[in-house]
Amino acid sequence: MVTNLHKLGTEASDSIWIVGAARSGKTARLVEQFCIWSQTVKPVPPKVSDRWRSGRRRAGQTAPAILVLAANGDNRLELADRIAVATQGKYTFHSTTPFGFFEQEVLLFWPLLVQSLDLRAQFPLRLQPETELELAARLWRRELDEGILQQTGVSPNRMVRRTLDLLQLAAVSGTPREEIPSILEQGFAGDGGSNNLWTSMGELLERWREWCLTRGLLTYGIVCELYWRYLLPDTTYQQHLASRYQAVIADDVDDYPAIGGHLFDRMLDQGAAGAFSYNRDGGVRLGLGADTEYLARLENRCQSVENLDAKAGLAPEIGDVAVSLAVNSEGFYPLGLSLPGSVRSLQTTSRAQLLRETAEIIVDAVKSKAVEPQDIAVIAPGMDAIARYSLTEILARDRIAATSLNDQRPLSSTPEIRALLTLLALVYPGLGRLVDRDGAAEMLVVLGSQKHRSLETEDSNPTFNLKSQIPNQKSIDQVRAGLIADHCFCPDIDRPQLLAITAFPRWDRLGHRAALAYKQIVEWIEQQRSQQQERLLPSPIALLDRAIQKFLMNDRYLPYDRLAALRELMETAGHYWEIQGRLQRVEPTNAGDSETIARFIQLLRQGTVTANPFPVRSEGPEAQAVTLANIFQYRSSRRAHKWHFWLDAGSPLWLSGGAATLFGAPLFLRSQQGHPWQTEEETAADQQRLRRILLDLLSRCSLLYLCHSELAVNGQEQTGPLLPLIHSSVSCQQSA
Repeated sequence: MVTNLHKLGTEASDSIWIVGAARSGKTARLVEQFCIWSQTVKPVPPKVSDRWRSGRRRAGQTAPAILVLAANGDNRLELADRIAVATQGKYTFHSTTPFGFFEQEVLLFWPLLVQSLDLRAQFPLRLQPETELELAARLWRRELDEGILQQTGVSPNRMVRRTLDLLQLAAVSGTPREEIPSILEQGFAGDGGSNNLWTSMGELLERWREWCLTRGLLTYGIVCELYWRYLLPDTTYQQHLASRYQAVIADDVDDYPAIGGHLFDRMLDQGAAGAFSYNRDGGVRLGLGADTEYLARLENRCQSVENLDAKAGLAPEIGDVAVSLAVNSEGFYPLGLSLPGSVRSLQTTSRAQLLRETAEIIVDAVKSKAVEPQDIAVIAPGMDAIARYSLTEILARDRIAATSLNDQRPLSSTPEIRALLTLLALVYPGLGRLVDRDGAAEMLVVLGSQKHRSLETEDSNPTFNLKSQIPNQKSIDQVRAGLIADHCFCPDIDRPQLLAITAFPRWDRLGHRAALAYKQIVEWIEQQRSQQQERLLPSPIALLDRAIQKFLMNDRYLPYDRLAALRELMETAGHYWEIQGRLQRVEPTNAGDSETIARFIQLLRQGTVTANPFPVRSEGPEAQAVTLANIFQYRSSRRAHKWHFWLDAGSPLWLSGGAATLFGAPLFLRSQQGHPWQTEEETAADQQRLRRILLDLLSRCSLLYLCHSELAVNGQEQTGPLLPLIHSSVSCQQSA
């Protein structure tokens, strides 16, 4: 194969394997290696075909010759920034995540796949997880209704998600999808389902895959399968891959799927050099598609192995002791054990008291200048809504901001989102069943909360204008909204509507400000209805955008989390209607906008957690806030804070790390395939996960509070694996 590569000194023999614990300097070493290679690797001019495909480079420009990978989107942004600063932005490179790379390559070389798989020539669209779930449930409706796709104690939606996850797990592990039934049969050996169920799952996945490819729809699992099984072995693609990248830098490969190893093997075989960082105590995504042990074999492909022995935070001081107490103590702890003063304990009887006292300690520490809010993290195996709300509210009383890290809550949990969904049902016909009195009242509160200076221009009463200088005061509060909804909301299956304010006999008791705000809302809704009937309203997405600009963004400050929710809604809605448009073109139906809107509203109201919007970093007060996160989110972010508060330290959920393992995930690890998953192996896996969690978190803090309540939220006594560590901390604290 002839290429125009400017080769590195000794080709693949320059590859480096960097091993170290959390915060040992692995990423810094990768950045250093990038700087070295940037002086050696010369970017090559892209071929005409490459320029045509990318559509972003002009003639004469060079293509990046180094591929830079990070485990997730947030880590990618940070790594890219560090490289840009180190090189002063003088060298271009391609930065992405493993799945981002697979998806980009599948889209870029789609014509090859169309030719080799005899697919319909249409540009592919990727399904978000929530849309994937809805479409698969519709496709498998008969099997769900007849109980063919059913497990005891598992809801239909959960059953659909489990089945789809199996395709994903097979794809990222490099396992042919045809082997899924046999792997489940061997792995579970009669437990968790019957052979007929496993066979049915395999058949349904085949039908789902064919249905998607016929319509040009791609899912996470389908993208990964297309890449490793069809694109990566393709000779033409291999030539393009070799000509584009002379080196690859991959951070935290312990979190990569097995097919990431296939990619690296291919690149090294073709003469590219690689620099890989690996954390033996990492594996955050183990059980969610990562194959830590399989990626470790890359060490044998590298000439140079660097062990970074540095340990950060509390790990050197108490790491081994903490692991011994939590994993090996079996409920006992040695007498006379001495823990440093940097490990403290907070114990209460009830969880409500625990949340209150935890927040009070944080307030006192911030007020005394012992620590800044942005240097504090509250970490729990499950950061539930009660804990999040309680901590945020208590801290807010003392003007201390708190922010949730990658908060995975349903969109419908945000009042602004619920109000916008109600608005859709009021504007478009045939959606009367989706709006009720309570929903209308909540919408009035949200949309009627404009800053009053926006109303001043419409009011000639000077007395009213003086009062309206008070910012952030609601025009329509909950009481007034309830009264208005009782008397002015007119339910109807086809055209529910809000009547004029005079329909309420005592409307004068509402106050001028509330009456004016209500009038504006009603007039705006009627205007949108009129435009919809005259086909002047382009789409439901346009309506959502208009409502956000009119009622939520007009002269009003919204917190970062609310803005993020609105971005998430618009991205989700845009994706949903794009997919619906594709389906309508492939299989035209008589369904109108109202039916599609109804499905969209019901999808969000069911509590579906939508895909996160493109990561944007918070600035201002939100960047100087206490971080609230569960274990999985915090470890994935790879952040560090001076002070840690481990909430619910006595919870048994510390064994699982707060992240649910995908159904059947252990069976698709390369080392496990073909073997049944035994109880002993599950116990050992839980203990290894706990060990990794403790060492990882202890590396990310210099002072630790173990926050434990005797009773959990449900009133049961907490008997988790960290109790020996908590008791040891209490004993040392009392003796001190």
